[in-house]
Amino acid sequence: MAKNKNLIYIAISLVVFIVLAFLYSTPVFSGKQLFQHDIVQYRGGAKELLDYRANYGKETYWSDSMFGGMPTYQMGSRFEGDIIKQVDSYLNFLPRPVNYLFLLFAGFFLLGMVAVRNWKYALLGATFFGLSTYFYIIIAAGHNGKVNTIEYFAPLLAGILLVYIRKSYIWGFIVTTLFMGLQIAANHPQMTYYLFIALGFLFLSELIRAIQKKTPMKHFLISSGIIAASAIIGVGMNSQRIMANSEYVKETVRGKQILTNDSHTEGNSGMDKESMLMWSYGQLETLNLFIPRLMGGGSQEPEGKEMMNRVQELVQENVGSQAEMDRISKGFSGVTYWGDQPGTSGPAYQGAIVCFLALLGFFFAWKKYRYWVLGASILTILLAWGSNFMPLSDFFIDFVPFYNKFRAPSSILVVVELLFPLIAIVGLYRFFTDEKLTQEYKQKILIYVSGGTLGLLLILLVLGKSLLGFHTENEKTYFPPFLLDYLVDERFKLFRIDAIKAFIYVAIAAAALFMVLKQKLSQNIALVIIGVVSLFDLWTVNKRYLNDDNYVDKIFAENPFQTESSELLVEKVQGNPNLESILSTVNINKTLETIADKDKKHYRIYNQTLGTTSETNTSYFKASIGGYHAVKLRRYDDLLNEYLSSMDSVKTPKILNLLNTKYMIFGGPEQPQVVPNPKANGNAWFVSDLKFVETPNQEIKAIGDIDNKKTAVISAADKEYFNGKTVQADSTAFINLTKYQPNELEFKSQSKTPQLAVFSEIYYPHGWKMFVDEKEVPYIKADYLLRAVHVPAGNHSIRMIFEPEVIEKGKWISLLCFGLFIALSGFGIYFLYRKRDKSKAENI
Repeated sequence: MAKNKNLIYIAISLVVFIVLAFLYSTPVFSGKQLFQHDIVQYRGGAKELLDYRANYGKETYWSDSMFGGMPTYQMGSRFEGDIIKQVDSYLNFLPRPVNYLFLLFAGFFLLGMVAVRNWKYALLGATFFGLSTYFYIIIAAGHNGKVNTIEYFAPLLAGILLVYIRKSYIWGFIVTTLFMGLQIAANHPQMTYYLFIALGFLFLSELIRAIQKKTPMKHFLISSGIIAASAIIGVGMNSQRIMANSEYVKETVRGKQILTNDSHTEGNSGMDKESMLMWSYGQLETLNLFIPRLMGGGSQEPEGKEMMNRVQELVQENVGSQAEMDRISKGFSGVTYWGDQPGTSGPAYQGAIVCFLALLGFFFAWKKYRYWVLGASILTILLAWGSNFMPLSDFFIDFVPFYNKFRAPSSILVVVELLFPLIAIVGLYRFFTDEKLTQEYKQKILIYVSGGTLGLLLILLVLGKSLLGFHTENEKTYFPPFLLDYLVDERFKLFRIDAIKAFIYVAIAAAALFMVLKQKLSQNIALVIIGVVSLFDLWTVNKRYLNDDNYVDKIFAENPFQTESSELLVEKVQGNPNLESILSTVNINKTLETIADKDKKHYRIYNQTLGTTSETNTSYFKASIGGYHAVKLRRYDDLLNEYLSSMDSVKTPKILNLLNTKYMIFGGPEQPQVVPNPKANGNAWFVSDLKFVETPNQEIKAIGDIDNKKTAVISAADKEYFNGKTVQADSTAFINLTKYQPNELEFKSQSKTPQLAVFSEIYYPHGWKMFVDEKEVPYIKADYLLRAVHVPAGNHSIRMIFEPEVIEKGKWISLLCFGLFIALSGFGIYFLYRKRDKSKAENI
């Protein structure tokens, strides 16, 4: 009976999560969809991939849409036999973002049920975790892969705790393996990596407990073996994705550096430190976990518009010279946010009550949770400081495997956002239910923690201006007193409102706990009070960053690259900044559409109107020189930095010609100017002059100096390719593209002499195959980043196709591992039921 009653409460909790998710996302009821910046960029960059899938019913693993061409592994490609990803899609059955919110709630509910085996605390913890402000910020931005990964944090940890803590080996294996597979399938390695750092503390904690004989060593070894097997099988289910990405990442900005210059050295792996650590959390900024607007919140807070208008008025009233205006400009970054990061969409707010209860949890929770959660929380906070705590950052960058593959260390705070709600509910549960904790101990800790927390808030409220400053060093240096004083006052007002709220929320929670101790309030009422106040707190803060303004009509969400302005479009905008961005790019989109309609051949467009490396409007209509992607191929990124980040009137045009840039667009989005480029090299060309160079630095420098229509720059390492092959000029020779698909190109050539054909296609050493007259032949890299092949005299057909071997190999490993998971799970469940039936028979 009790078991059935518990199942009813669990079912009710899941319904509550669905209701909460829908209530937060009410615009979905009217058919509106989220307008997410990164998803808009994805729609542009993946257009060629999506069109190919729609037209041919299969995948292309290469696309020419962005950055001259790149694999689609990180652009939303699908893998045949990827069953675990289908499971993920079934779990995300609700409309976006309701699906994310529901799974965040439900996943932590499972973790709570494993940790304390009480649905009330699991439900409370689920709201603590599922309403973490950072999740709503990344949903608004469109970091769907990131939030998709995070939603499987809690259930994966639940599976591991089932094995280590609950000694439920079979169910622990099933849960751990399933959610390990889903975690990897969500395809955000950075988030998974950060979770594994926390899990490392759990492993060390269990090892120490076994050494101290607080748990049997046999249990520890069996548990570790089961979890290792779960991890291997879970990862194996994603073999296609992992193998393809592993092969790809070596050739990207996350892989080994090719050039040697001021920022990096050839052969070093990962990104340069400056890029890695750009988004480092400030040390004081960590208190944003507790007070959201400690440092102004986000760069674009709702109050920012009014503040900016007042700043402009003050400047007009008080500034009388251009020199003073220029000085102010040097110090200006934003009116609301004044922290250490270049800018931010919002704070990693965890909730005042959650942080308060987490502090209590470190005193009240069982030691088997307390120490590893504390250690993981401290380390991840220190790592989030990045450039503000270089001794630790340097150590991890230089010595910890793969750490230097990831940027934005501030995002590691997702670990804290998982662990604080966990330790909070474990501590709260033990506070209310564990008789081993004396009343005196509970009261003493409650007085110390609540008194210290409320005291800190009072100190910040009274001495905040002198302690926190509310300005950046740049602002202090360049702003005149009238402007600096105004910003400091306004920022302090924002802080004071949130600090007072935090004081009230903590006071209510502390009072509820004291009243339970004094038996003036029941445990259930106290839980309701804490839950409702925390829900109100997080809900209202989250609405600053993800609210009804983030939703737009379906037509705009699914077709953000509008090419015609209309009264309807103008009416729909109505001051919505998201839709204003659609309206502002109508003219440039129309220009791109016109070019693509009039000239349907295969070529690239160089578009400078929207920022070459920060837009995919161009890619939506035609192949682009630029694009928007965090994992560009290393050689292409080197080329951008060398020749396109700063324009050279002689060298840059040569590079654009090399990349078959047939059209260039200058000016602004409102009045774009199209400049045809008749000097583009075309899709392929013959060269008869070879320039061999020793180093990559010489290679990339040379391509800006030579006449690349006649000469190819070849690495000395490829000299052997020409053994027995001659190259001779022929003014009548030609090579033309006759068929284009992103993963298959065909050319016809004619020449009286042997030639080296250079293709305006990006060199990638894995998966591309070259055929001359249907016979596969080796090819080389030319001009630092293009493909080239030797072509004998005569008439020939040349074909290149992209068939990565890792896709086929990975498919069979994925299927084998998923089959193994099903077989082992089935056997395990059968064993459990047989054991239960046997136990029942013995008791009759």
